[in-house]
Amino acid sequence: MEDILINWSPQETRVAVVENGSVQELHVERALERGLVGNVYLGKVARVLPGMQSAFIDIGLERAAFLHVADLHVNGAPSHIRSQHAEGGVATPIERLVFEGQTLTVQVIKDPIGSKGARLSTQISIAGRMLVFLPQDDHIGISQKIGSPEARELLRTRMQTLVGKPEDGGGGGFILRTNAEDASDEELASDIAYLRKAWAAIREKGFNSPPGSLLHQDLSLVERVLRDLANERTGSIRIDSKLQYDVLHSFGELFMPAATAKLEHYKGERPIFDLNNIDAELSRALARRVDLKSGGYLIFDQTEAMTTVDVNTGGFVGARNFDDTIFKTNLEAAGAITRQLRLRNLGGIIIVDFIDMTREEHKSAVLTEFRKQLSKDRTKVTLGGFTQLGLVEMTRKRTRESLSRMLCEPCPTCEGRAQVKTARTVCYDIMREILREARQFSPKEFRIVAAANVVEMLLDEESQHLAGLSDFIGKPISLTAEPSNQTEHYDIVLL
Repeated sequence: MEDILINWSPQETRVAVVENGSVQELHVERALERGLVGNVYLGKVARVLPGMQSAFIDIGLERAAFLHVADLHVNGAPSHIRSQHAEGGVATPIERLVFEGQTLTVQVIKDPIGSKGARLSTQISIAGRMLVFLPQDDHIGISQKIGSPEARELLRTRMQTLVGKPEDGGGGGFILRTNAEDASDEELASDIAYLRKAWAAIREKGFNSPPGSLLHQDLSLVERVLRDLANERTGSIRIDSKLQYDVLHSFGELFMPAATAKLEHYKGERPIFDLNNIDAELSRALARRVDLKSGGYLIFDQTEAMTTVDVNTGGFVGARNFDDTIFKTNLEAAGAITRQLRLRNLGGIIIVDFIDMTREEHKSAVLTEFRKQLSKDRTKVTLGGFTQLGLVEMTRKRTRESLSRMLCEPCPTCEGRAQVKTARTVCYDIMREILREARQFSPKEFRIVAAANVVEMLLDEESQHLAGLSDFIGKPISLTAEPSNQTEHYDIVLL
């Protein structure tokens, strides 16, 4: 059984999946870094540009968004494809499809960048755990990464039965994602029901909202816990915020009642991430070196092209001979590597350099153990055998930024050869530390002594969160910049 712990604050949400007291997965989402991709708006056409075959759409943001004719879908197909069939290969110009003042339901497909507004599409797609719903379409699509043509055809037949016919209240188009390959009919039916409820809510809100309204936002990390992480192996889901517990409970009762029964509000005195030393695990997941219990260790190097993992015996001399020492180190490393891949969320090409083994049965046993441990991963993994050079090649699907890329930045001192925490990451560390100290001590004031860039961020972008923390603990918080401090170095002085 596994437990899910959720640490929520207005600026950051952190989720840990814990099994038998050991952290298996870490997820982090920051309020200021949530994008707009996936959001659905009721837009109003502000201007049509025939020369660019585009239109500017007002969706209530600072800058008007951009809709190209290729992203304008009519009757379930892109306008230029539909019109080529209908009008002898001549695409219908955008000025004949939309007009100024018209309201359109649109979805963001690309975030605003610099001076450019968001890019939009009028074909709505809503992502579920295993399916993507295309309410304006009617076909069943299967990921090419799923099995053989026969397996995809079998999945398509099952889906057509589950989706049903429009006259029976069914219909709509669906795309099966890669993790739907081994899904049961019950799991697929649950996802279909959730997605149809979400679309019904979008339509109802669209009928009753003015142009510029947000109709649907992609789920927050807290909500995705119920959709993506909770399963039959989940024992409990504990969250330390009563406000978010109520929100999550209401969401779960509507869409995922089975998972909602496992939801608990954590009221303990200790911070929830102290229960399983999760903060310490998070720090280790950012380190280049990972020590094994036997005395061996792993070295992780992440580059743009790939991630390499090097296994070393270190101080392990426990076995009777050197071959057994190497074999036992590699067996332990197989489990530790798979856990670190999940914790660090490493994706793309991964090369593992196990310690060279001379006996074929040892190689086979290590590879079997590695494959067994990788089978626990929620993310699609492809594993090869040992190459002629004794390396193991594998790929792991990229689903989000790796932990280090999210929490750290290249070190300016060593010209990017290593990494240090960002100023924002340090700000959040400081706020959590103050909250922890406030539960144990009652000084007149908390004083933060930190690097100038950290203090500047606390006074500027994070000032609202810092003021909220001060109100919550009922104590003033002062700031002192120490020019000699590096970004990660700070002190909290109790006055």
